[in-house]
Amino acid sequence: MDAHKHGADALFILLGAIMILAMHAGFAFLELGTVRKKNQVNALVKILVDFAVSTIAYFFVGYTIAYGVDFFADAATLSQRNGFELVKFFFLLTFAAAIPAIISGGIAERAKFHPQLIATAILVGLVYPLFEGIAWNQRFGIQGWLKAVFSQEFHDFAGSVVVHAVGGWIALPAVLLLGARRGRYSKDGAIAAHPPSNIPFLALGAWILTVGWFGFNVMSAQTLDKMNGLVALNSLMAMVGGTLVAVLLGKNDPGFAYNGPLAGLVAVCAGSDLMHPLGALVTGGIAAAVFVWMFTLTQNKWKVDDVLGVWPLHGLCGAWGGIAAGIFGQAALGGVGGVSFMSQLIGTVLGVAIAVAGGTLVYGVLKRVVGLRLDPEQEFDGADLSIHRISATAERETSW
Repeated sequence: MDAHKHGADALFILLGAIMILAMHAGFAFLELGTVRKKNQVNALVKILVDFAVSTIAYFFVGYTIAYGVDFFADAATLSQRNGFELVKFFFLLTFAAAIPAIISGGIAERAKFHPQLIATAILVGLVYPLFEGIAWNQRFGIQGWLKAVFSQEFHDFAGSVVVHAVGGWIALPAVLLLGARRGRYSKDGAIAAHPPSNIPFLALGAWILTVGWFGFNVMSAQTLDKMNGLVALNSLMAMVGGTLVAVLLGKNDPGFAYNGPLAGLVAVCAGSDLMHPLGALVTGGIAAAVFVWMFTLTQNKWKVDDVLGVWPLHGLCGAWGGIAAGIFGQAALGGVGGVSFMSQLIGTVLGVAIAVAGGTLVYGVLKRVVGLRLDPEQEFDGADLSIHRISATAERETSW
């Protein structure tokens, strides 16, 4: 029976890892559809190569920082319990690799390629695992302190804060240090529209992410006996709430319509195992409102050129999700209970602080040492030709 359980658990978490791996195709196509045509190839290549760099950084450094586990043992030892520990690494790697995938959308169309790969290695190897270990592996005694003071630990079931808020808040200093795309904002205050190049690809990316998210959330139980259908239903309700509110507030704009479900899913991750489905519906709806309002404010009023809106989508909605778990997870509001609002607030603020500090340090040093931005001519030609020497459609290269 133990052998069957170990095999079932390994298969369960492997399927989750594969579903989240597929989400990276969603990140790629969401970015591809949003950026201009001259930067589509770069969007596709960045996500793939960032994932490869993330794997190396997390395997050799990050996983050890977060969990105190390394893989420097013989294969026979590693394969015990049907290789569950190895598959668990694969599963958690897909979460870690979401950090550069999130950042990629914010810095699109004007960032150098190789400095971003360096940033990926540092962020996935050092910065992200620091908070991951605090939240999910009792590192540094912070969870114990929260439990002693507020009776409950910080709860983040599937990464609203650990993954999404951290990724979004790391992206913010990177976006600010890069500056806006050339021609986006003029000195007289005019705003030049850079409309999405391909709405169907944008929609495809959002759909891939949405489907994979059910592996992201449900399989966060990590073992089959802890799997709970409540997580799936809450994810569904948050997705629906996010969609409807985004369509309403976004006045039928397809970009908002397809980012609305993502905002809801980001926010519900933390408390998806605690909330009543109605609480998840409200959580998702509020997240979509936050995204629509803040995306509009940052782009049009503050003139922060966050191309895919990753700070409002992941940074703010992720932080809201951490706090929402402390509200709608309460038994008084129909939740399971066993959660403290103050622990959620403090844990969320800590995650944001580590992310902002890490992002500012990493991208600040890289800007000073090697530079972050393509030169004006390269940016004008586009990242596809400047970095990869080919365009997405290659009309110019193949015409006679």
